[in-house]
Amino acid sequence: MADIVSAEQLIEEVSSYLSSQDIEMVRQAIEFSRVAHVGQTRQSGESYVTHPIAVARILTPFRLDVQTIVAALLHDVVEDTDITTEEIAAKFGKGVATLVDGLSKLDKVFFETREDAQAENFRKMLMSMAQDVRVVLIKLADRLHNMRTLGAMSDDKRERIAEETLQIYAQIAYRMGLHDIYQELQDLSFKNLHPKIYQELSDALAITRNKRRVVLDEVKKKLEDRLKEHNILAVVSGRQKSFFSIYQKMREKSLAFNEVFDVFAFRVLVNTLPECYLSLGALHSLYKPMPGKFKDYIAIPKENGYQSLHSTLMVPPEKISKNHPTFNSDAVSPSETPIEIQIRTHEMHKICDVGVASHWLYKSGDNTIREFHQNTHKWLQELLDRLNRSGDSSVLMDNLRVDLFPGEVYVFTHTGKIRSLPRDATALDFAYNLHEKIGTHCTGAKVNHAEVPLDTVLFNGDRVEILLDDDAEPKLAWLDFVTTARARSYISHYFKTTYYDDMVSRGRSLLEQTCLAINIVLPEIKEAQWQKLLKDTKVKTREDILADIGIGDRHAVLVARRLAQASDINLGDVAQKLPAIIIKGTEGGPIRFANCCNPIPGDPIVGEFQRRKGLLVHTQDCPSLQRGYSVPSALNLEWDHDIKRLFPVNFSIQAHNQPGVLAKVSAAIGDAGFNIENLNMDNEGKYAWLHFTLKVSNTQQLATIKEGIRKYPEIIAVIREKESPSK
Repeated sequence: MADIVSAEQLIEEVSSYLSSQDIEMVRQAIEFSRVAHVGQTRQSGESYVTHPIAVARILTPFRLDVQTIVAALLHDVVEDTDITTEEIAAKFGKGVATLVDGLSKLDKVFFETREDAQAENFRKMLMSMAQDVRVVLIKLADRLHNMRTLGAMSDDKRERIAEETLQIYAQIAYRMGLHDIYQELQDLSFKNLHPKIYQELSDALAITRNKRRVVLDEVKKKLEDRLKEHNILAVVSGRQKSFFSIYQKMREKSLAFNEVFDVFAFRVLVNTLPECYLSLGALHSLYKPMPGKFKDYIAIPKENGYQSLHSTLMVPPEKISKNHPTFNSDAVSPSETPIEIQIRTHEMHKICDVGVASHWLYKSGDNTIREFHQNTHKWLQELLDRLNRSGDSSVLMDNLRVDLFPGEVYVFTHTGKIRSLPRDATALDFAYNLHEKIGTHCTGAKVNHAEVPLDTVLFNGDRVEILLDDDAEPKLAWLDFVTTARARSYISHYFKTTYYDDMVSRGRSLLEQTCLAINIVLPEIKEAQWQKLLKDTKVKTREDILADIGIGDRHAVLVARRLAQASDINLGDVAQKLPAIIIKGTEGGPIRFANCCNPIPGDPIVGEFQRRKGLLVHTQDCPSLQRGYSVPSALNLEWDHDIKRLFPVNFSIQAHNQPGVLAKVSAAIGDAGFNIENLNMDNEGKYAWLHFTLKVSNTQQLATIKEGIRKYPEIIAVIREKESPSK
């Protein structure tokens, strides 16, 4: 019965924009899917056809074409039944069949591990996305409905799917500009990963919603009145922030729920671009803006096409009327309440809300929408190209996660065009971001008209020009400081193809030295040991393994350990005999720094060997380590004595909320000779929290900074935050 009702609702929804001929095609697809899935049920016990109908209904608000709706109805048919893509093509056309094929998993192919299957299925999906972006729209709708109905799954499966959704699918939705889907996927992932916390937060919001509504109503009216005073025609709306974003703030800043006051945000839509900035000035004259909380995403849009002005305003408690019918003193903070405002035009809002789907929803030929779609296709093709260079599945998935997160640094080319790069990107990363050939033949760079080395880290607003020489070629040392997957992929590929024999020889020498430390003679390693290693790593030949070692994409110690695993050698003995891996801080490739503890030189460190992933560097006191250090997966690590790189370190300062405290702390940091990379400040009652990101060389420098800050009587606590802040 539920499927019949849902089918009728779907027909009603598509009838608002599809032709009668297209509607008949949708009816046929519903019946085709019903017959194909007959006898199949979901974990909840419902008829399986309710799922594809629900997926199609998620897509109808975007007014997608009939091919997309039909493909959504048939997206599981090839995967779960005996029906072929050829049969679908014969009945519904080649376009529908191509979309369905792009959505079908590689279930007919055997994979040794779930990770291998996941990686290759993502690769296939991305290939289809690069050809037709409608594939990702259907896939995201499919994942969204699965997340909405995840309750029938086992705990382990629910957590695994939720984690994958948070790391991959939510980020794809973000990159596609699908804000509502992105936010709902985050909230549903949070609900399934942390059900108790989610319920507690939900209950707390329900209790305080009516009390805090007074703030929302009063502030909304004052914003509208101020804009009218300046003759600005605007639409103002208020909304509650998502559960996940509230949870993130509580976690990052160690706040209890009743200490989080900015749970509401306000959106201001105006007609023209100049009115965005006029509105900003008008509202800044109404409420005091919080320092460091203004961002101009209109002048410099986000990678997903998002444009808006962001500012946080401080609303004094006396501005909230005590005569309001629902006023309650518990609804307001004892001091100023921060509220977030977003200002944009109606045209900008088209992409802000529906992103890539704006192509179908708004058929106006808008240049902004057209440019966004072109950039999206370009990004997909570049991402796919880099992923196709990835060796084993773990490298592919790591690169995918890195590439899905949006860049944080915006720099200008010498012609004035804007480029987005990840934080800590260098001038060399910028060169490869422009084009592979520019990176290959670069010799240096000019940043803000001054000549600098290629390892120079770039910052927001830098103007960068790359110096070229047709005879120049990449250097192996470049792998020590590039940060982007794109640059590393191109450099590694260059040496693997141009200097393959040299890299094999270099890798063999490094591996021989390491094996001798554990009494293994490399030429005497049995063929069976090599074959097991090749199978585990999905590499074709031992020479390719050696070339990876020579380039730096694999570490000799890790390969020696795997060869020992394939033999009868006791791994405990191996751990004792293997030489310590010296950490320079620039390795990349098989060595990564754990985000759970953010080690810096001076921290005692230990290596966690993860099968098929490489080496993760932790501090020895990292609470997230699941195992003791004496087990076979742990490796002995030591910092290099001469590390030139700077490491980001995050710390929070709790202080009495008094005038001038920020200036004093900033002065203490400046007096110690350090620059502030990032700063956030929260006024919470009589206390203030200052959140800094600096770059230091070691723990001694950090101690000097903390000592300089603690001398002020206003300071209550200085806490190093080892976990990276969420992007």
